[in-house]
Amino acid sequence: MNLAPYLAVLRTPRVPSLMLLMLFARIPATAAGMTITMHVLLSLERGYGAAGLVGAMATIGIAVGAPLMGRLTDRRGLRAMLLLSLVSEGVFWFVAPALSYPVLLVTCFVSGIAVMPVMQIGRQITTALVGEAGRRTALAMDSMAVEVAFMAGPALGVFLTTQWHSRVAMWAIGVSMVVFGLVLYAVNPPVREDVDHGAPVPRREWLTGRVVGVLISAGGATFVLSGVEVAVVASMRGLGLTDWTGALIAVMCVSSLVGGFVYGGLHRVPPVWALMGVMGVLAVPIGLFGWSPWVLAIALVPTNFLCAPTIAGTGEAITRLTPGSARGEAMGLQGSAFTLGAALGAPLTGFVIDHSSPGWGYCVAGVGAVAIAAGSLLLGASAKPPVSVAEVVK
Repeated sequence: MNLAPYLAVLRTPRVPSLMLLMLFARIPATAAGMTITMHVLLSLERGYGAAGLVGAMATIGIAVGAPLMGRLTDRRGLRAMLLLSLVSEGVFWFVAPALSYPVLLVTCFVSGIAVMPVMQIGRQITTALVGEAGRRTALAMDSMAVEVAFMAGPALGVFLTTQWHSRVAMWAIGVSMVVFGLVLYAVNPPVREDVDHGAPVPRREWLTGRVVGVLISAGGATFVLSGVEVAVVASMRGLGLTDWTGALIAVMCVSSLVGGFVYGGLHRVPPVWALMGVMGVLAVPIGLFGWSPWVLAIALVPTNFLCAPTIAGTGEAITRLTPGSARGEAMGLQGSAFTLGAALGAPLTGFVIDHSSPGWGYCVAGVGAVAIAAGSLLLGASAKPPVSVAEVVK
């Protein structure tokens, strides 16, 4: 394994410290969904359907708001966006524990629009600092950091809720998000390269069929991943081994970490649609191995090995196909695609499992991803050749 690309990225000024900062900033963000779910179930004493509806409202709000917050960053700078997010995050997390269910439902949607987009901020900072030469490796490292955050955040939310109260967990998230937001405001890291500070480029110039194809692939990746996660929960519940679920999710995350590490050191990589399509193909037969948690853990490795590479690949493609003056909005659209893919994959897979078995859940998640990959390929092939960023700026 060639470590030279990683060493080069880590030697870049400010990169190690800002990557570490964004890793910690993402932990409370990844704890948010689980904490809200636990609050609805335990404190408000509602059912799973009610908890899922709150999550869906927050998801829709985040999907709507991500490109808007990115566009605000492009036009007014990182600090202007952070100020709006700080007010939104601070107010929501401190009043949410006292809200009734109907009010919470609406508030989750509204606050989701202005949620601090720590995932896309991290990608923007990383790509701005390393330049084009180290972009693939840096984005792979960023995807690996996201996996670490997703391993720590939800577990932390569950711990705080069960050991103390959901109110404590929600306040802790609020304090953490405000603190990290203030640190980012003070540091004010760059979110695009110096050469990208040109006149704004109209959306119609850069939102081409190829870019849309990349966004579809991004949604397809989270579609299959969220579907597989639901199927894993169902498989373990069917075996009466629900306690194993966390261990299997950890296997999925570690597999993705390893895949991201390998991807970041490669000089040539497959297209994004191919990575995502292979993820789908590998997910289809996983249900055949659901008779044992040990065997299922091994079967989950190949699909999840391609998770971080696919996510990093979509980020790399977007930075290559879009001008720096629209980078925030483009990465916001990428974030929306990730969010919507997960929002579609989980309920569709759950519906199939409810009417069949967990094995069919893996199959549907995989087949759906393959179909999305085919659509992404056709859309990209039918699009006109992309105009270079330099030509667009001229």
